[in-house]
Amino acid sequence: MTDEFEALRPLLLGLAYRMLGSMWDAEDVVQEAYLRWLRTDREEVREPRAFLATVVSRLALDQLRSARVTREAYPGPWLPEPVATDAAGPLDTAELRDTLSYATLHLMERLTPPERAVFVLRDAFEMPYEQVAEVVGVSAATCRQTHRRALGHLAAARNRGRPSREEHERLLTRFLDAAAGGDLAALKELLSADITAWSDGGGKVTAARRPVVGLDKVAAFILGLTSRYEISWARVVDANGQPAVLLASGAEEQLALADVHEGRIHALYIVRNPDKLQRVG
Repeated sequence: MTDEFEALRPLLLGLAYRMLGSMWDAEDVVQEAYLRWLRTDREEVREPRAFLATVVSRLALDQLRSARVTREAYPGPWLPEPVATDAAGPLDTAELRDTLSYATLHLMERLTPPERAVFVLRDAFEMPYEQVAEVVGVSAATCRQTHRRALGHLAAARNRGRPSREEHERLLTRFLDAAAGGDLAALKELLSADITAWSDGGGKVTAARRPVVGLDKVAAFILGLTSRYEISWARVVDANGQPAVLLASGAEEQLALADVHEGRIHALYIVRNPDKLQRVG
């Protein structure tokens, strides 16, 4: 039984992480599923993958409902916990890759817990509506309606073309050079007019308590940071299926992730909370 579970653990972690946006919580959920698996009569389980995916989904849905209260009281914007790409389970399909992207995870915070569960189970893990309905506790018809609503909330960002990995990495490198060099004109060339920057310090380190919106304000915000905190080192890492920049100012590390399309950065996510930087770099 243990070997069977361990073979599925990466997939289950990827499922729980997409539903929760936190690998810490995902690991707790998967461990609880493992304990339940040990207590399960194996003869009653026809398909372990489907059975365990259902158990993990229900546990994650319960966790997500309680987590929303905590996140609403979070000091400043709550951003998902970034993870090294190879820690988030298989990426065998375009849907699995897309639902791991940081921009998609961040957008999923706008969904209700049932909407998020239905979207992840249906789009990323291709679970039949009838099985999704059992997890969420509604009818299959309601699941279809919920799925359509979730797609509507996410459509604007998910339908945008994404750059190649090389293009993304080159743009991030140019962004870092412009920011570190204090080059306002070069920096503005890389940002979209409607860019928004989020910064998550978790109340543990300094961070903007509200999103910064608009080209001029975001550019000034970035240059203000780099002038105040000298960058001691920086490197490109692989996080959530895309390049990201891990850098340090003195003893403080932070991770910068960007939503890029049409050669510009449309959203910038700066994770400074040290508790959320344990799974990257």
